[in-house]
Amino acid sequence: MIDNKTFLIGGIIVALLIGVVAVFLASGDPDGLESTALIVQGEKTLTGGTPEGAEIHEDLTGKFSYESPMPDYSLGEAMGSTGGIVAIVVGTLLAFGVVLGIAYAIKLAGKPVKQNQ
Repeated sequence: MIDNKTFLIGGIIVALLIGVVAVFLASGDPDGLESTALIVQGEKTLTGGTPEGAEIHEDLTGKFSYESPMPDYSLGEAMGSTGGIVAIVVGTLLAFGVVLGIAYAIKLAGKPVKQNQ
């Protein structure tokens, strides 16, 4: 039977391989949410392609907003696919770290407290 450490390392390697390959297989067209926003704004039709310079515009006055540190899984236009690979690797390892931390906290919360007598 496989031990936990080997299983976790194998899982991380598989996740990283899938993530790195996904950078090269991803479509340049907007996903469903972005595409819907472009249709609502009248910049795209249901049957037509996405215009070259189409961007989603929102009125954020008085509303919560944020800027992603790695928008569209990249580190900017200058780095190209390499930036996408770095963003995927960092994101995967960060997500793994968060889940591992939560699992460890849950494990500690379930242990009985030893009382000194």
